Amino acid sequence: MKFRPLVLFWLLFPMMTIPITETFGQDNQEESLIYRIKTRDGNEFVGQITLEDDEKLVLLTEKFGEVTIRKTDILVRELIQSGQVKDGKLWFDNPQATRYFFAPNGYGLRSGESYYQNVWIFFNQFSFGITENFSMSAGIVPLFLFAGAPTPVWLNPKFSVPVVKDIYNVGAGALLGTVIGGGGAFGILYGVNTFGNKDKNITLGLGWGFSDGEIASSPTITLGGMVRTGPRGYFLTENYIISTGFETFGLLSMGGRRIIGDVGLDYGLVLPVSGNFDGFVDIPWLGITVPMGRKSRL
Repeated sequence: MKFRPLVLFWLLFPMMTIPITETFGQDNQEESLIYRIKTRDGNEFVGQITLEDDEKLVLLTEKFGEVTIRKTDILVRELIQSGQVKDGKLWFDNPQATRYFFAPNGYGLRSGESYYQNVWIFFNQFSFGITENFSMSAGIVPLFLFAGAPTPVWLNPKFSVPVVKDIYNVGAGALLGTVIGGGGAFGILYGVNTFGNKDKNITLGLGWGFSDGEIASSPTITLGGMVRTGPRGYFLTENYIISTGFETFGLLSMGGRRIIGDVGLDYGLVLPVSGNFDGFVDIPWLGITVPMGRKSRL
């Protein structure tokens, strides 16, 4: 059988250390609660709430001192981690910290956390955190819009376990798909090992693809990673070694993620590498991730 495995991981990258600054002079950071407040007129403040009543709150910020905000003016009120504040600036939460461009790592979604991912208009996937260690994704490429063409759909259950917090995580899952209107079942069973925290990590994964009741004899190997470059930026890379039984080839990719508001914009290039292919082709990657269910909105 000529097997075409589905690609589902990758990663590799050096690690950088992002220092965590003290929380506005508080000695006990664990007891300091820091909030991000976004107002209806577009302003945004980060600090500790020192006073609150039914009509207003007072926020102690590093840059502006005490700021009084009427509650009717608040659009978003979000509790954030102290490590997200550096030199008085908010380092925005990664909207898709559990994946690179598409490949999973060993981290999982928090319970109640969810996001929508779209790549080049047609690829659509929703992901939901069901428990702290289990998440589920559902996806579709809606080709039925074109004269009822066969339409791929899939589910992606995933378990993730923090073996050593922010140092070593493992994950395992499956992509289980079918083609509505033609074709049989397809998918991949995978496991990943992730070293590092959510802002800087490296992942090694193995996956066995299957199609029409047959499973690949050789695994797809994935290696890649991400490194935070600033308050709103990440460098990403995903890399695969794929064996079909007839040939072995690679997929190399690199690019970045830019956080615009709360939305993540992913961009990069994918380079196929094969001994049977003499040309040089870069395939562009462009996608967005829209987080849902993470923030308290007033």
